[in-house]
Amino acid sequence: MNLPNKLTVARIILTPFYLAAMVINFKYHYLVAAIIFIVASITDFLDGKIARKNNLITTFGKLCDPVADKMLTTAALLAFMQLGICNVWIVMIILTREFLVTSFRLVASAQGVVIPAGIWGKLKTASQMIFSIAIMLGIHFAEAFDWNFETFSLVSNILLWITAILTVISGVKYLIDGKKVIDFSM
Repeated sequence: MNLPNKLTVARIILTPFYLAAMVINFKYHYLVAAIIFIVASITDFLDGKIARKNNLITTFGKLCDPVADKMLTTAALLAFMQLGICNVWIVMIILTREFLVTSFRLVASAQGVVIPAGIWGKLKTASQMIFSIAIMLGIHFAEAFDWNFETFSLVSNILLWITAILTVISGVKYLIDGKKVIDFSM
């Protein structure tokens, strides 16, 4: 297994540790969760960069990298929803897109076609990761400095709605591009 694929697997392994840090109450747990999430997000940046630079792009990486991203970002959404700072419709929109795109990837894969993530998918993932980090750090400081949680919830939902909109755009673009290379008669 090459280094980019190991980084993808590391992101998958880090995800439950991130979620545990978010939901298990201990001193500075939101900060610990943010650090784990940041490390996992950096693996996403590095695996693609290393794979492209060193020509280490594999089918495993093309298929599992987006799955690892979905695991991490979905864990964040679930934690935010449990905390009451993420509207359920945001989660529904994002998960619906993820299931549709994953289904398309599976059909394409069965036909020997790999559809890589496009720029909109990368923007969607980047916004999810950056906004999630901002929200986690915000939760940490809100708790540490006893800030108004209702205001923070509003800000959190605005950031996540932006991500949901990018998610819809990237999903529609992916499905349109996928229809060009997938044979639906099979």
